[in-house]
Amino acid sequence: MKRFRHETYESMLMAIDQIRGNKTRSFLTALGVIIGIVSITMMGTAISGIDAGFEKSLSMLGYDVIYVQKASWSTMGQWWRYRNRPDLQTGYADRINRIISDNEESTLEIAVPQMSTYRASASHKERNLQQVFALGTTSDYLRTASGDLTEGRFFMPHESASAATVCVIGDDIAVGLFPNESALGKEIRLKNQKFRVIGVFKKQGKFLGLFSFDNQIIMPLGAFSKVYGSSMYVTMRIKMKENSQVADAKEEIRGIMRRIRRLPPGKNDNFAINEQQAFKSQLDPIKNGIAIAGIFITGMSLFVGAIGIMNITFVSVKERTREIGLRKALGARRSTILMQFLIESVTICLLGGLIGLLTSLSITIGIEQILPDFPVRFSMTLVLVSITVSVLTGIVSGLAPAVSASKLDPADSLRYE
Repeated sequence: MKRFRHETYESMLMAIDQIRGNKTRSFLTALGVIIGIVSITMMGTAISGIDAGFEKSLSMLGYDVIYVQKASWSTMGQWWRYRNRPDLQTGYADRINRIISDNEESTLEIAVPQMSTYRASASHKERNLQQVFALGTTSDYLRTASGDLTEGRFFMPHESASAATVCVIGDDIAVGLFPNESALGKEIRLKNQKFRVIGVFKKQGKFLGLFSFDNQIIMPLGAFSKVYGSSMYVTMRIKMKENSQVADAKEEIRGIMRRIRRLPPGKNDNFAINEQQAFKSQLDPIKNGIAIAGIFITGMSLFVGAIGIMNITFVSVKERTREIGLRKALGARRSTILMQFLIESVTICLLGGLIGLLTSLSITIGIEQILPDFPVRFSMTLVLVSITVSVLTGIVSGLAPAVSASKLDPADSLRYE
C-alpha cells in the first residue's frame, strides 16, 4: 500500500512536470474537455434555474388555488376554440360559495371573483404609467393569493360592498408614481376616477419572467366596474381545503359549474378549469430540449477532446520511449508505467474540467449581474458531475496509450531513436 501511494505521488509529479513543459500543447489538448464541461454545467445551471424560477412563479399563483376561466391555459392563443363560449359572471362566486357551504364534505374552501385588464394606465400629478394590470375583486382576495403588504392594508368588506374608490398597488407602481415618498394615502388617477392608495404590496417579481405581479393595482369589484365596465375578463379563484386532492377539487368544481350553467349530461363544458399542471406540461418540452442540446454538444466536445488526449498521449509515449526503457531496466513494473501515463491523461482532463467550471461560474455570475431576473443556479451537484466526467474522460482516453507504454520491451526501448 505504501509503495502504491509512493508510485501514485511520483506519477502525479511527473504528470505535472510534463504539463508545465508543454503548456500550449496541454491546453489545446484539454480544450475539448473544457468546452464539454462548460456545456454540461451551463445546461445543468439553466435547467435548475428554470426549475427554481418556475417553482417561485407557481407559488405566486398559489399551490392550492384553481382558476375557472373562459379559456384553457394549455391552449393559450387558440382563441377560436373559446370565442363562442358564454362569458363568466362575477355572481358565480356567491353561488359557488353557497353550494360549498351546504356540502360538509366539499374539498373547496372559498371562491373569489375577479375582473381584470392589462391595458390600464395610472397617473399621479405629472407621472404616468402605461400597460398597468388593473384588477377588481372582493375583500376575500388575499385568502386565495400570495403576497405581503409592506405598507397599509387590504380593503375591508364594507369597502368592497360599497365599491369604495380605494386600491392596493404593487411595488413597481409605488416606485413609478411615488419614487421619493410613501404611496400610502396618496391619490392615483385611473381614467377619470381618483383612487386612494391604502396599501402597497411587497416586491414579488415576475411570473415565468413575463408578467410582473409588481405592476398591478387591485381595487373593489364595484369600483373596477365603474371605471372599466362590467364586461371585462372574469376569473373565479377557488381555494381548496387543506389536504384536498387537486383531481377531486377539479371534479367538484366541474360539477358545480355545470350545475350553475345548467349543462345537460353529454354536453361539453363551456368553461375551463386551470391549475399549475398546465404550465408544468408546457415547461417539460423546453427543459428536455435544453437537455438534449446540452448532452449532444457535451458528447461531441468530450469525444473530440478524448481523441485529442489519446493522440497526444500516444505521441508522448513515442517521445519518451527511451525513458520508459530505462525505467523498466531499473526495475519499474508494468503497472507503474501504466499508472504514470494514465495519471497524466487524467490530470490534463481534470485541469480542463476545472477551467471549464471556472468559465461556467464566471458566465453564471455575469448573467446574474446583467439579468438579475433571469433564473440561473450553479450547484455543487454540477461541480461533482463535472469532476466525475473529467476523470472518466481521462481514464478512457489515456488507457490505450498507457497500456501500450507498459508493454514496451526495455531492450528495444533503449535502442529507440
